[in-house]
Amino acid sequence: MTRTTPARPLDVEALFPELAAFRGTTTRLHPRPGRPDASASSVGGPLLWPADEPWPVCREAHGRGYGRRPADIHRRRRLLASAWAREEAPGPTDAERELLDELDREHRVPASDTDPLPLIGLAQLYRRDVPDLPAGPSGCDLLQVFWCPFDAHGPGGYDLAPHLRWRRSWEVGEVLTVPPRPLVVGSDGYVPEPCVLHPEQVVAYPFAGLLPRELCARVDAWEEARAEEAERSADGSRPGPPGYQYDLSVPPGWRVGGFASWHATDPYPMDCPACAAPMRLLLTVDSTEWDGGSASWRPLEDRDRPTHRWATPTEVTVGRSGELNVFTCPADPGHPHRWSIQ
Repeated sequence: MTRTTPARPLDVEALFPELAAFRGTTTRLHPRPGRPDASASSVGGPLLWPADEPWPVCREAHGRGYGRRPADIHRRRRLLASAWAREEAPGPTDAERELLDELDREHRVPASDTDPLPLIGLAQLYRRDVPDLPAGPSGCDLLQVFWCPFDAHGPGGYDLAPHLRWRRSWEVGEVLTVPPRPLVVGSDGYVPEPCVLHPEQVVAYPFAGLLPRELCARVDAWEEARAEEAERSADGSRPGPPGYQYDLSVPPGWRVGGFASWHATDPYPMDCPACAAPMRLLLTVDSTEWDGGSASWRPLEDRDRPTHRWATPTEVTVGRSGELNVFTCPADPGHPHRWSIQ
């Protein structure tokens, strides 16, 4: 089934004609539970990985011997989904709650802090499927995304460790069918559920703080005036008025290309560490497809589905229910990537 973004509640270029010069596109991936194979773009699905190529691992020194087992995480999710889908007496039974408690247990496994730790295959994207996915280095058409299942990296010891690989899909012969997996993970939010994608290209505009100062000030003043008017006439039964940030510029959810949101921090430069060129957004990994503040982006096909059960199809959680933005160098896609969490 396709996914269709509703028309925006307001024509933002009619309000601010200067925005036409900044108009761009982004491809919303719309992951939904399914059974993808290695020939398909997916989140959490099998990757087109050569059988004779070493699987990527984390070699940074950090704890990796205590956590939850991935198989238990998947089983717990299936059990809960089945329990809440029952028409009569929805929710876990007493017996199911006992099993859930067992599946929630953390386990200790033999491992030193420097043992090679298999990364989790998070997603793979074929250019043929995703309009805003740029060409990779040397004509690569397939982007594969991994991360370490422990947030124990960087100077503070709490950072993520994303890892990206580009490849030419037509060069892959025998495919690895059973990739290595970590025995335990630091958080269930690192373990994606297999999802097929329904890519949809939509119009997007930059985060307000990155617009020219005068235009940004006008956008802010317009939003404040609408909010004050809504507050004076509010009866408590209707949502607030549409705003630039949450309704008219940057869509939520997993997406490729377009503009990054900087709602958790002030915008800061993302320049290429190899050549200092300003970098462009490559991929956004989001904890939710929509929430209370961005419900206007909920696809038409999902408009009657409850947020608490349908807005988190991948089960991935970034930080405190945030999003991971990965940036690429427009001058050379082979240069190192950078990322931020919002």
